Amino acid sequence: MSDRMTRRELIKRTAILGCSAAASPLFTPITLASAPTEHRLVVIILRGAMDGLDVVQPYGDPALAGLRNRLNFGEAAGAHDLDGFFSLHSGLGDLMPLWNTGELGFVHAVSTPYRDKRSHFDGQDFLENGGSSRDGDLTVARDGWLNRALSLMPGVSSTTAFSVGRNRMLLLKGEAPTSAWSPDSDLDLSLQSQLLLRNLYQNDPLFSKAVEVAFDLSDTMDNPMSPTRAARARALAQFTADQLNKDTRIAAFSIGGWDTHNNQSRTLLPALRELTDAILTLKRKLGRNWERTAVLTLTEFGRTVRENGSNGTDHGTGGVMLMSGGAVRGGKVFGRWPGLGEGNLYEDRDLMPMRDMRAYVAWILRDLLDLKSPALQDLVFPGLDMGDKPSVLL
Repeated sequence: MSDRMTRRELIKRTAILGCSAAASPLFTPITLASAPTEHRLVVIILRGAMDGLDVVQPYGDPALAGLRNRLNFGEAAGAHDLDGFFSLHSGLGDLMPLWNTGELGFVHAVSTPYRDKRSHFDGQDFLENGGSSRDGDLTVARDGWLNRALSLMPGVSSTTAFSVGRNRMLLLKGEAPTSAWSPDSDLDLSLQSQLLLRNLYQNDPLFSKAVEVAFDLSDTMDNPMSPTRAARARALAQFTADQLNKDTRIAAFSIGGWDTHNNQSRTLLPALRELTDAILTLKRKLGRNWERTAVLTLTEFGRTVRENGSNGTDHGTGGVMLMSGGAVRGGKVFGRWPGLGEGNLYEDRDLMPMRDMRAYVAWILRDLLDLKSPALQDLVFPGLDMGDKPSVLL
């Protein structure tokens, strides 16, 4: 299917596909695949480099206050204590019930092997590719680690449904069969055109809802500060859950808006609320299938330990991985803490990565989808040493 479509073609296809199809994101890639397992895996890519030190705040580290004395931290900003050392940003406060019931956990001070250049594009490529050679050379192959994992599962019928957006996710690209839909993102229809479409479908509940969701989602295409981001997250997660409640077992989508160079206290909050809405919608819509689900939330790298002059943070290295779902052993911040004191930072600027993020992902793939460790280290994440089992799943 062509990567570009006219507005007329898009609305026509939206109406034909009906409500559930229209509820998929019209600008955020979403990828789905069926597999011979009762477990569900959802991978959420946070594009823009989420600041793990702000999201899961190490308030118990005495060096933090001196490094970030202008950003709002701690009780004054409404942070929620997790374990006496870490606290959770208020923007994720609605997820605290999941923490209390063991359905939410974090891994701190992790990263991919990508280092130093700190490019969003390269970092995201490495995150989704997973390292395609033992030296992490992305030029060897341009496929995704989740696609390679699918290729190891017998009887897989992989179907990418509504990979919708300007760019197809590298995460699911590869030899395992997938498909994608990438329409023209410009849906800026005139008010008269929107009124005409609404009148055309007003007596058909199915098509009427499809058109309304299409309009709502398109409004947020290029505006990360849009107040409708929560609606977008809910629609995206609801569509994903609907498919996971059927034959689909693996889903992946992305959420943007995590680049916080300026005014981080203001710009981070909408992204956190969008992520919160996505996770809570998945839990609510999955029902009992939530008990068999692991949701992995990954970002390309962390951000600098020190604030910059614009009340924000710059591209860094070590960051946070978020895990949720009924299959997760939550209520814990996993990983070894490197400290923020003098001599503990990576290149005297970043949180020191203490373990390869891919190792945690590999162990989850092993235990959730019954994949074998040698194949995970040789094919899915070439060059990876999985190390000791972190026991992040029940």
